[in-house]
Amino acid sequence: MSTFTKTNSYFLKQELVNSDEVSAQRLFDRTWRVISKEYYEPSLNHQNWSRWKNRYHGKIKTEDDAKVAIDSMIASLDEPYTRFMPKKDFEELTTSITSKIYGIGVNIYSNSGKTEIFNVMQGTPADFAGLKQGDTITHVDGKDISGMNISEVASLVRGPENSMVELTILRSGKKFNKIIKRKEIKIKSVKSSVLDNHIGYIKITSFMSGSTPNEFIDALNNTKDTDSLIIDLRGNTGGLLDNAVFIADRFINQGTIVDIIYRNGYKKTIRAKDEGDALDKPVIVLVNGVSASASEILSGALKDAHKATLVGNKTFGKGLVQKVVPLPNSTGVNVTIARYLTPNGTDINKLGIKPDIEIGNDIDFMIENKKDIQLEKAKEILNKK
Repeated sequence: MSTFTKTNSYFLKQELVNSDEVSAQRLFDRTWRVISKEYYEPSLNHQNWSRWKNRYHGKIKTEDDAKVAIDSMIASLDEPYTRFMPKKDFEELTTSITSKIYGIGVNIYSNSGKTEIFNVMQGTPADFAGLKQGDTITHVDGKDISGMNISEVASLVRGPENSMVELTILRSGKKFNKIIKRKEIKIKSVKSSVLDNHIGYIKITSFMSGSTPNEFIDALNNTKDTDSLIIDLRGNTGGLLDNAVFIADRFINQGTIVDIIYRNGYKKTIRAKDEGDALDKPVIVLVNGVSASASEILSGALKDAHKATLVGNKTFGKGLVQKVVPLPNSTGVNVTIARYLTPNGTDINKLGIKPDIEIGNDIDFMIENKKDIQLEKAKEILNKK
């Protein structure tokens, strides 16, 4: 079997933080110009974009004023992905790309309005503190977190390295507190294993990290002696376009991977690089309703090229491409600059990709019964092959 080599030429150039300090009015004006120039739909939702500059000219005095004005302006686009990022949000995005997170090492999710631990990472502070899958977090540093979304709770749990956080945990009807020291959590976006002695299994949790392609190469090498492969994209909300293209290129050695349609209809076709041998073994891609963006670019490319069978639920349906533009005051704007089509010319935005074999799943059922019917179906198909 071939051994795959790593590369450093795969990811989008990371934009630098713009630490220039400008007035709140100039911050608004700069954001207005960026969207006017970059937004993929030139009519900007069929409106005179100048009206926003005229409305707020000379009226913005504070950063809060600027945020309210920018958010109102962006809301007029009636499109969910273009958004302004204040300093804190921009820092979190940079953290996602560099994969540096300071916290305790748990994955959390919302279950009937409660914040529960879905996974405890091995060898992390949470692991050493004895936290378990299924634990409910009720308070963070004494603050009641009921009603908070997952992002807000995660922000409370994370913090500076070596600082302490106190969690109130509910387990089997009993409450107790845990004081845990935060550490840098080494985040890997790709994990691999071998199932049933002959099926390779690669789970990609995100396409956001700059290290994702090299991690995927490691996963391919770890599973190179298997006769089939499962790629699990369930729960993967996307990330960097170039990461999805890089991975698709490992399976497709000719033809289109994705078409990007920019402003005024300009089309950029990203084709597979005819370099080396494409991976030639039966492949199943697991998807669900959370698989979005870069996950859909990869799964759509493999499906249209007949390189994989898709199993699971219909994907999310995010067929738009964003670009992060740094703004002064260490802020930024995530602006939609294009839409994309799968190699067959399919626009999946708001529609998603229907899997070849549709079979349901439920996260609570998986936790309680430790049974993954989608994964079992994939193994069944590959065992027959």
